[in-house]
Amino acid sequence: MHELGIAQSLVEIAIEYAQGTKVRRVTLEIGQLTAILPSAIEFCFDVCCQGTVLEGAILEIIEKPGLGRCRQCGSEMAVELPFSICDCGSINVDLIQGQELQLKELETEELCV
Repeated sequence: MHELGIAQSLVEIAIEYAQGTKVRRVTLEIGQLTAILPSAIEFCFDVCCQGTVLEGAILEIIEKPGLGRCRQCGSEMAVELPFSICDCGSINVDLIQGQELQLKELETEELCV
């Protein structure tokens, strides 16, 4: 399960950016063409957060659909696999969305002094 390694890296990055501040929410973008299961990331994230400033944080996952652009005719199309054929018959399709894996946002508690 490569999702465990991804979740561990996500938690490490978030801890570094949080700089000791309690984290409330983590927003992650996952492209649908990445072969990463959002449900597995959620499970692994909860396990990896235990005992850290992320414990109890909400993980929000934004799934980005696959999108391709044909080099032949220039049209854009929904893509469900890492390869596609355009309606014009061309197999020269560039993936322009759907392969993302980004830590998009980190919400921490604000300290009032």
